[in-house]
Amino acid sequence: MRSLSILGATGSIGASTLDLIRRERERWRVVALTANGNVGDLADLAGEFGAELAVVADERSLPELRERLAGSGVEAAGGAQALVEAAARAADLTIAAIVGCAGLAPTMAAIEQGGVVGLANKEALVSAGDVMTAAVARHGATLLPVDSEHNAIFQCLAGNDLAQVRSITLTASGGPFRDWSAEQLAAATPAQAVRHPNWDMGAKISVDSATMMNKGLELIEAWHLFPIPLADLRILVHPQSVIHSMVEYRDGSTLAQLGPSDMRVPIAATLAWPARMDTPCAPLDLAAIGELTFRATDEQRFPATRLARAAAEAGGAAPAVLNAANEVAVAAFLAGQIGFTRIPAMVEDVLARYAPPAPASLTDVTAIDAAARRHARALMEPA
Repeated sequence: MRSLSILGATGSIGASTLDLIRRERERWRVVALTANGNVGDLADLAGEFGAELAVVADERSLPELRERLAGSGVEAAGGAQALVEAAARAADLTIAAIVGCAGLAPTMAAIEQGGVVGLANKEALVSAGDVMTAAVARHGATLLPVDSEHNAIFQCLAGNDLAQVRSITLTASGGPFRDWSAEQLAAATPAQAVRHPNWDMGAKISVDSATMMNKGLELIEAWHLFPIPLADLRILVHPQSVIHSMVEYRDGSTLAQLGPSDMRVPIAATLAWPARMDTPCAPLDLAAIGELTFRATDEQRFPATRLARAAAEAGGAAPAVLNAANEVAVAAFLAGQIGFTRIPAMVEDVLARYAPPAPASLTDVTAIDAAARRHARALMEPA
């Protein structure tokens, strides 16, 4: 029996993880489950899986959580510090799936235990990549990527030396607007942007897919996870989302990881690593799929990948600024305050206006994130 904590248990990654655990219940002991404010689901899951600890980030919800867990034997806690303490509890594997900068401190606490961390929090490596990777080295932790693209790269590498790698290619579906003209993009609505053709995702990440910013953020993550020259990290549009990433070796061989568009596949690879486990996902039917197609990215219509690569090249605080400005711009678009094509334009404006020193700690990262958000919101204020 292995022990497991899930930071962000009621989100999509947490739900998919628990779906797999539920199928092999006898093999897992659940240490801690956390949620932001979804007390009902958190209490139900903690009771079902016999968690030792349930933590709600919104401390105002703690009395309700305690009431729901009364008599269950599950310890209840609330607040930001409780999240960090939950992440610091010893576990064979911690899934770090808290969305946004709220996940930075808990992810760092899990890393500082020196154990295995399944990383699904983008901000950890986009906003705090140098800080996080230094902590991984310092504490002897192991990072396993949960995102489908990075997990695919991890599988294609399969322990090979990065010195043997010629290039790594991240594939992108291209989102719902991949065939739209510039004029159509200018008139795109939030309802259209969140209708992803291949994946069932939340609104924010769906918009990031539509702008291609998600692939830009993944490029930055990949650079920290698999440190090869940035020029050797590539993005290729692959509308079918069957190949999730590829690794080309120096001898000309290219290994690709294929799988259904279901997050339970990379999560299962993380849970079972270095072995494998069964999933309920239907096997690929390549004959039914018929063909796999590819195209180069179009950075005229979708400049987000260019901005992300430039931020990675600049290093220091630039990726954190990029991420924060993008989150503000996406929220504004979803609220109907700006147009779709204004999202990358706002990000580029903030990057041009705000260039703080490189962060040396999570405190620095948090301060940079907050300041970048202020700069982004100021761009929307009337002159």
